[in-house]
Amino acid sequence: MNNIPLAERMRPNKLDDFVGQQHVIGPKSSIMTSLKQKRLPSIILWGPPGVGKTTLAKLLSEAVGMPITSLSAISSGVKDIRETISRSEKDRLFHPNGRVLFIDEIHRFSKSQQDSLLAAVEKGVVTLIGATTENPSFEINSALMSRCQLHILKKLSLKDLQLIGKRAMSEDSQMLKLEIKLIDWEALYGFVGGDGRRFLNTLESLSNTCYSEGISIIDSSYILENAPKISPIYDRAGEQHYDISSALIKSIRGSHPQAALYWLARMIKGGESPTYIARRLLISASEDIGLANPNALHVANACYQSVECLGMPEGRIPLAQCVIYLSSCPKSNSTLIGIDAAMEIVEKYGDLDIPLHLRNAPSEMMKEIGYGKSYKHPHDYPGNFVNQKYLPDDILNSKFYCPGDNEVEKKIRDWLDFRWGDMK
Repeated sequence: MNNIPLAERMRPNKLDDFVGQQHVIGPKSSIMTSLKQKRLPSIILWGPPGVGKTTLAKLLSEAVGMPITSLSAISSGVKDIRETISRSEKDRLFHPNGRVLFIDEIHRFSKSQQDSLLAAVEKGVVTLIGATTENPSFEINSALMSRCQLHILKKLSLKDLQLIGKRAMSEDSQMLKLEIKLIDWEALYGFVGGDGRRFLNTLESLSNTCYSEGISIIDSSYILENAPKISPIYDRAGEQHYDISSALIKSIRGSHPQAALYWLARMIKGGESPTYIARRLLISASEDIGLANPNALHVANACYQSVECLGMPEGRIPLAQCVIYLSSCPKSNSTLIGIDAAMEIVEKYGDLDIPLHLRNAPSEMMKEIGYGKSYKHPHDYPGNFVNQKYLPDDILNSKFYCPGDNEVEKKIRDWLDFRWGDMK
């Protein structure tokens, strides 16, 4: 039996057979416009695994009649790049459009390795197609990015994978021999996460297992029992770490506990540090809820302590409790706005003099020169309040804290209005 995986056997041989990514290679796309003119610009293909980056690179080079050299950033270096550039320069007579240099996982190249490409790409000696699963703005230097078009590839849809799967089961000779029928495409899609390579190889594995057991139909129950579980795509040091953290906090800020729980689950399943999550919740309690519900900070702090005490997997429970609580709280960012406004004034005016009556006077000399003189102690007055100056003269009427529109801060506003006048 042929040991080549189904995903490799079904790799399309022409651009018309490529499934998905119509926003990149559709009739009105910039790439198709270039292909009609028999030219191919240098491009970076950014997308998750199994969406066709390598295949697309090969098909694009064939569409314009350019030879292609494929390198992997994991096993290649500057020497391999220079050899490809030299080869391209020598065979320009036979290939006037130059050569395509495809670099898989280009984000793994160091800055110096990426720099070695600049001159050749700039002059058109090679046309670069780089494939990456990481955000190019973080992993690829700006000089190289400025010489390339960026195209973002998406996960394959259920419709895309269904088309690929039906084609495999009706065209691949090995799959035809098995005579297996898949009746629940959606169930299988749930196990592969939009990854075409994983989809086809899982389909082949399930089909072979069915055949060996004398079963002719793959249904949802068989898939649930036999399909390999996928590991969530989550890079604790990469873009997924920051994007999912952002999604969690923005869902809490938007008062949507269902979404917040989902993003929390993604972080937990991805192996994120529970104390990191708890720290983010502490920030959210102050930044997004603040004085609208001062108890939120106590809940978040208790969550942090609980997670440190319990560890995982039990720590998921106080994390979920805190996420639901914070999501359900009224929101106010008046504290954040207030401290940022005050810091902006500090930067603008520098170290303004502290009014003498507010200064500490621990010695007789300090008292003699006026430190602490005329200070009025609020507790000596009715209601524990006395109207006196607390800010330097240059910013005497500045307002940093403006109470938010919520029940708690409405009471704060009324109290401050009563003591100091209009707080609006």
